[in-house]
Amino acid sequence: MADMTRRILLAGAVALALTPAARAADPLKEIRIDWATYNPVSMVLKQKGLLEKEFAKDGITITWVQSAGSNKALEFLNAGSIDFGSTAGSAALVARINGNPIKSIYVYSRPEWTALVTGKDSKIASVADLKGKRVAVTRGTDPHIFLVRALLGAGLTEKDITPVLLQHADGKTALIRGDVDAWAGLDPMMAQAEVEEGAKLLYRKADANTWGILNVREQFLKDYPDAARRVLAVYEEARKYSLANYDELKKTFIAVTKLPDAVVDKQLKERTELTHSRIGAPQRESILAAGLALQQAGVVDPKVDVKATLDALIDDQVPLPTN
Repeated sequence: MADMTRRILLAGAVALALTPAARAADPLKEIRIDWATYNPVSMVLKQKGLLEKEFAKDGITITWVQSAGSNKALEFLNAGSIDFGSTAGSAALVARINGNPIKSIYVYSRPEWTALVTGKDSKIASVADLKGKRVAVTRGTDPHIFLVRALLGAGLTEKDITPVLLQHADGKTALIRGDVDAWAGLDPMMAQAEVEEGAKLLYRKADANTWGILNVREQFLKDYPDAARRVLAVYEEARKYSLANYDELKKTFIAVTKLPDAVVDKQLKERTELTHSRIGAPQRESILAAGLALQQAGVVDPKVDVKATLDALIDDQVPLPTN
């Protein structure tokens, strides 16, 4: 009986060792990362080939994927088609609440990238005037969350408007065509609408724009912590370069977007701050406030522990360079 017990225990140990959870991660061969026009640092990172240089000696390929909005970056992360993705902090929190296994590990910007926008001839004068109106919005993004909070502040909810669900660029087009009455905008499309079409920012609130956050798939961080550290170190190099070399940042941005100087300056000079990198108390407070506001508005289930979810989302232990 004792021999049989030992054989059973040994067989169980062998089976456990062969399960996917117990196996060591396969050697890393590829890092998949997004770039986005709402994340200028990512564009410099890609243009300069900094990640490619960092990982060339390891034979690790860098694959770039464009994200058209936080919602797309989060879809890609959830599907495992990218390892690192650029989003707003609030969007990452909602995704984590909904079960997306991501960690927020880095700040790439402090933007004022969203506002509520109307056409140049619009008679809408306040958020309250949006009642009964058609509003273009991209769900799962900071502009969507900004819209919900703005409506809440005016005593309204999404049920009081007609949301027209469009990706950001299409929302801008719908506004200019007059297909919608307002748009929850996003730069650089929002800056373009202002400069080229005379669009008006109906409602602005800079501190309700949550931070530009880099997220990583939780499994990637668990399996390849050193690679994640190196990605952040290179991201930090690109952020510092962008901060110190505005003309180069602008040149890179124009080369990709083909937007005119005035539009790019409005986004990068007036509404984008690149002086932060570590996730700390200001980011936590901003994202938490957004999450609690969404809960108050009925977007997040009242049973959700928003603070606990935020704690699970943020990982501030991945080290950054000290110089």
